[in-house]
Amino acid sequence: MEIKLILCPIDFSEFSIRAYHYALSLAAHYRAKLVAQHIVELSRYPYADYVASTGDYAEFRRAFREGGMEKLLEFVKNHTHDEIQPELVVHEGVAADSILSFAQARKADLIVLGTHGRRGFDRLVLGSVTDRVIRTAPCPVLAISKPPHDSSAAGEERGPVHHHLSRILFCTDFSENSERALNYAISATAEYDAELTLLHVLEEVPSPSKTEEAIATATKQLDKLIPQEARKTLKIKTAVRMGKPYRQIIQFLVEVQTDMVAMGVSGRGALDRAVFGSTTYRVMQLGPCPILAVHV
Repeated sequence: MEIKLILCPIDFSEFSIRAYHYALSLAAHYRAKLVAQHIVELSRYPYADYVASTGDYAEFRRAFREGGMEKLLEFVKNHTHDEIQPELVVHEGVAADSILSFAQARKADLIVLGTHGRRGFDRLVLGSVTDRVIRTAPCPVLAISKPPHDSSAAGEERGPVHHHLSRILFCTDFSENSERALNYAISATAEYDAELTLLHVLEEVPSPSKTEEAIATATKQLDKLIPQEARKTLKIKTAVRMGKPYRQIIQFLVEVQTDMVAMGVSGRGALDRAVFGSTTYRVMQLGPCPILAVHV
């Protein structure tokens, strides 16, 4: 996993603060360039049409862009504690479109995004921007919705924030599409000298007499996924659980104090046809750590 450019969209919310701290930490670790992006969405202002009709629209747009840059400068000044000097960009347009087009144009290797996830089971609660970026981004997206296990609230953090990845989880449903996410998980495990666990959840719980056999079969399938070289050099475990996938994944994350979970996400078709679609979104809403969503 070579990371040369990290894009971090900023909307000045507490979620942005957490995401920006992660982006800074990753940029420092990988010696990558960090771009902080703010999008001015004029369509959100009901009086924009009125201003346009009076002939002052160009001045109106310029003032909003300049105001956005001033806020972004202030944000970065207040929350950058390392020596990293991010590139600051302000775009005008629809947030998701601007994030995706900029990531494509600049060939971003990673987008670090603060999600506005709330407790609940409606996948759309993550917000349309997060939803669209995750499903169609040209690169992996690290979605941050909560502070790490041992940190204070994001607004209270002082000084450099270094997020070391000690435990990484990769979740698979054994579809071919999850292989790319596994590659990223293995790469991050090697980069951080972390411990990686491959997890599969048996959603259809077999009868008691066949439980042992089903677990053994799933464990063998997990073992086959581990590349020979990684098996020799990295700390890799496997785990099989039974039950509702998102509940079992979240329970595992809490029990093991996991620092990041990697999951494959498909952008083709409706969400309910996506690889791990609803599971990924519920883990993002309810899980205790960042999710690396790898578009497959």
